[in-house]
Amino acid sequence: MIKKYPLLFFLLFSFALCSQNSSFYKKSDSLHTKRRNAIIVSESVLASGALISLNELWYKQYPKSSFHIKNDYPQWKQMDKVGHFMTSYHVGKIGMDALNWAGVSKKNQLIYGASLGLIFLTSVEILDGFSEEWGASPSDFIANIAGTGFLIGQELLWKEQRISVKYSFHQTPFAKLRPTTLGEHYFQQVLKDYNGQTYWLSANIWSFNKEGAFPKWLNIALGYGAEEMLYGNTTKSILYTPYRQFYLSLDLDLTKIKTKSNFLKSVFSVVNFIKIPAPTLEINTKGQFKFHYLYF
Repeated sequence: MIKKYPLLFFLLFSFALCSQNSSFYKKSDSLHTKRRNAIIVSESVLASGALISLNELWYKQYPKSSFHIKNDYPQWKQMDKVGHFMTSYHVGKIGMDALNWAGVSKKNQLIYGASLGLIFLTSVEILDGFSEEWGASPSDFIANIAGTGFLIGQELLWKEQRISVKYSFHQTPFAKLRPTTLGEHYFQQVLKDYNGQTYWLSANIWSFNKEGAFPKWLNIALGYGAEEMLYGNTTKSILYTPYRQFYLSLDLDLTKIKTKSNFLKSVFSVVNFIKIPAPTLEINTKGQFKFHYLYF
């Protein structure tokens, strides 16, 4: 399931782990042992519960096998791999921010917090590996490592996240053609319809030029998407020709918006993974150049 819907796991982890962060709001200036212990217990319970539930509700429906590897890299124009990258990045960021809230040292934030996404997703890959239906995916594992590395690398290089990984979605007509696979209604399609998903690298301009006149909240974003995909095997469709899309757009860094409310700061931090709709340029592998007045 994580192979197909990594975004679902990111959303579950985002709101579950951040809820413990938003009850007290203010970060501790020194190690707060009770907070740290609460975080460790909460994350352990959430991760264990998610894996147990996943095994009971999903993997038990399929025959078991000896551990094996399956190459699913060619599927869905690698949109699911980008989803793994984003999930690993954001779950790790939540883990790191939670430890920062508890006053844990920066070194331990990176070791024990930023690696949270990689550890969880690797556990899921192991479950996949023992399922006859799926199999462990090397490309999923590489994407997970890349997402965690992108998070840790920025902290080591800049001591901050100047480039965020973001997500946006718009409904497409393709879901109606295969609703079981691509979603029967809006919420399912947000998770399942890769045709309407776009993944972004959103760079904060001010962070790279702090002496300049750019607003602190203004970002430039590069996006990736794909359309006309009805099957994971993108050569299977007869009526449609799957193609890739590349985007250039503006965005907002909600964490840079000034507010005295610690509650709003927490809310902005949680929802900052969503790319703000904005005017967007598109270039695709059909050779088309498009301008979207407001791209979702």
